[in-house]
Amino acid sequence: MAQNLSKFALLVLVLFFLSGCGRTASSPAEGSGDQAGAPRSGPNSTAGEKNTGTNDAAGQPERTDIEVPEPPVVVIETNMGKITVELDPERTPITVENFLEYVETGFYDSTLFHQVMEGYAILGGSYSVEWREKPTRVPIRNEADRAPDNSRGTIAMARLPETIDSATSQFFINVADNPALDYKGGTAEEYGYCVFGKVVEGMEVVDRIAAVPVEDTEEFQRKPIENVVIERTRRIK
Repeated sequence: MAQNLSKFALLVLVLFFLSGCGRTASSPAEGSGDQAGAPRSGPNSTAGEKNTGTNDAAGQPERTDIEVPEPPVVVIETNMGKITVELDPERTPITVENFLEYVETGFYDSTLFHQVMEGYAILGGSYSVEWREKPTRVPIRNEADRAPDNSRGTIAMARLPETIDSATSQFFINVADNPALDYKGGTAEEYGYCVFGKVVEGMEVVDRIAAVPVEDTEEFQRKPIENVVIERTRRIK
């Protein structure tokens, strides 16, 4: 079996998850809350200071007319229905830009969800409908240290287990809360998998895909018996 990301990504995720000593996907992993060195939303050193919302630091009236850009939204059209995902460029700008480049160049069109696990995750983004691996761009920085948690309905990047910054085109959608995949520290084993958005419509499609019959072959673990095709991806916002 070739030792590469395409054939081992979901298996690696499964093994990493199972290393949580038998915890179920919906149960918190030990230490799955805030980790040392892991940026999380919440109070900071100035949390106790009251903000009246009327003046800025210079004593001037606070601007109320600043427009905040809407987050990008992408539709993933499959042969089992549409999945709409809202991306998070504020926390994961490198990952979002990378994903959008693949979307806008049509890279994901006529590719497969090639590994699925009910109650866990569905993985796609690298194999054509002929089951040929597509060439990708260079790997990107792993932003898992600043990303949201791998909760149900989030979309995240797959990577090699031994290399922190190895994500290219493959992504997965979490079918359950998977705290074992979150950032926990600076080593490759602890660094986690970068969530860069969430499903806002079509989670029932994700669940249907996760429940399709699968088989284990010499090359693939949890391969759908009948192809689950990403027919087209397009940005709508």
